[in-house]
Formats: sequence, structure tokens, C-alpha cells
Amino acid sequence: MRSRYSAFVLGQVGYLRDTWHASTRPTTLEANEPGLKWLGLVVKRHQPQDERHATVEFVARSKLGGRAHRLHETSRFVREADGRWYYVDGDIT
Repeated sequence: MRSRYSAFVLGQVGYLRDTWHASTRPTTLEANEPGLKWLGLVVKRHQPQDERHATVEFVARSKLGGRAHRLHETSRFVREADGRWYYVDGDIT
């Protein structure tokens, strides 16, 4: 989760695509909106479901146009045969 947050901050769309599970990956990804500033990430909880599935609850803060925003999500990840974890989807709280 931290590496994906860092990719959002740095606008590394390729990394985000590479770490998004093929079954749910969007066909196109946009870079950050101009003027968006990411302020921080707090991982609140990590919960393994089994050896291949896990959830991560996090809060990411940002600011755009002088207004603060907060993204609170519980994300689902799956580990594939290559040993890497991939983002599947998430529920926004």
C-alpha cells in the first residue's frame, strides 16, 4: 500500500498499472489533477485473510484548490504465483 501511495504522489501511472490486478485494472489511468498535493498516508490496519488474500485499511490526505480531502478506504489485495501483491479493489468509508 505504501508503494502505491508513493506512486500516486509521484504520478507514476505505470507503477500503479503494474500493481493493479488484471481482473479489475482500468483501461486508462490519469495522472494527478494539476495542483493536487498529497499530504500523508496512515495505514490503520492490515489483515491477512489467507496466504493469498489480504485487506489494508488506510487514510490518505490531500489538498486541492485550498481544500483538504481525506480518502479512507479498505483495499483488497491478492498475491499471485509470481509472489507479488496486486491491488484488486476497495471500499471507501
